[in-house]
Amino acid sequence: MFVNPEGPILHADLDAFYASVEQRDDPALRGRPVIVGGGVVLAASYEAKACGVRTAMGGGLARRLCPRAIVVPPRMSAYSAASKAVFGVFERTSPLVEGISIDEAFLDVGGLAKISGSPAEIAARLRRDVAEQIGLPITVGVARTKFLAKVASGVAKPDGLLVVPHDGELAFLHPLPVERLWGVGEVTAGKLRRRGVRTVGEVAGLGEATLVSMLGRGVGRHLHALAHNHDPRPVQPGKRRRSMGAQRALGRGRRSLEELDVILAALVDKLARRLRGAHRVCRTVTVRLRFGDFTRATRSHTLRGATADTAAILAAARELLRTAWPLIEDGGLTLIGVILSNLDSNGAVQLALPFDGPDTTALDQTLDSVRDRFGAKAVTRAMLLHHEEGQSVPLLPD
Repeated sequence: MFVNPEGPILHADLDAFYASVEQRDDPALRGRPVIVGGGVVLAASYEAKACGVRTAMGGGLARRLCPRAIVVPPRMSAYSAASKAVFGVFERTSPLVEGISIDEAFLDVGGLAKISGSPAEIAARLRRDVAEQIGLPITVGVARTKFLAKVASGVAKPDGLLVVPHDGELAFLHPLPVERLWGVGEVTAGKLRRRGVRTVGEVAGLGEATLVSMLGRGVGRHLHALAHNHDPRPVQPGKRRRSMGAQRALGRGRRSLEELDVILAALVDKLARRLRGAHRVCRTVTVRLRFGDFTRATRSHTLRGATADTAAILAAARELLRTAWPLIEDGGLTLIGVILSNLDSNGAVQLALPFDGPDTTALDQTLDSVRDRFGAKAVTRAMLLHHEEGQSVPLLPD
């Protein structure tokens, strides 16, 4: 078994994070269905999820499914503050913390038994500390591998704790549906189910060669390993995100290139501000597209030098959109997204020669200062003044 012999690992995952923050801060929302975001659902409380509302769903459909839902605008600063406070609890629990996103992390608690108690006791105390100090519900899964710890937390949700014993790992894992395996989405699940494979145990029984022939070498080997709980990855403290992005659902109506350019500019403005706020720079800009038939396409460009400059990022994104326009005309675009990747610390930036363009760093910094003080909409582009921007959907770091 490819596991940390010192083990085990905790996967801590805040429940319906954005919606839980809203319910914490407004007692009138507690126990009621809450949707964060109007144009696209950024988060839904468990009361709303019970009606079928899901993250990234269109706001109109969400309101039809749950007409009693209370829709609130996102408050990213409140979520960021709550995340920082929760990660403070994580870091007081274990010195080995690997953040996965704004609301979840892995913690290696191996070697803490003498000073902190058993893994179950550590996990229970972490949940209690987050509830009492931050006021938020959190679910924790405990197992010897990162994969199984994450599966355990998913099974235990909401507001639960599940410890997978060392001698019961496969007995816990194998009865679960194939969708519990990382990387199994609708397409892969469909291929497996058409072959009569519905559980993780049935995946494990196929053998690696059969999975490779069905799904390809990469996916087949990956699922074979996970189905046997083979996951050699250690918890990596201090690991930083490799990408950040945002996307917007567009509905079924046709959009002109000019309309898409407005949406693209709004997404880039927000991402570039987040990039500078994190003191990062990017090298690669990707435009992500989804069409009416649910097919997808991406277009990427790697810049000559790392940057956090809004104008440089927007220029690259606009060129990618222009080159993809023939596909958009034919396919009917339903979603557009921008991803910034190959991230590095801003101290890694070297001045590029020749100096063939205007330096907009001072302008970007001034605009960031105004927006930080007076709100994100205090200064905006003229092209956005009469445009219904809707909601962008933050992408989780990979």
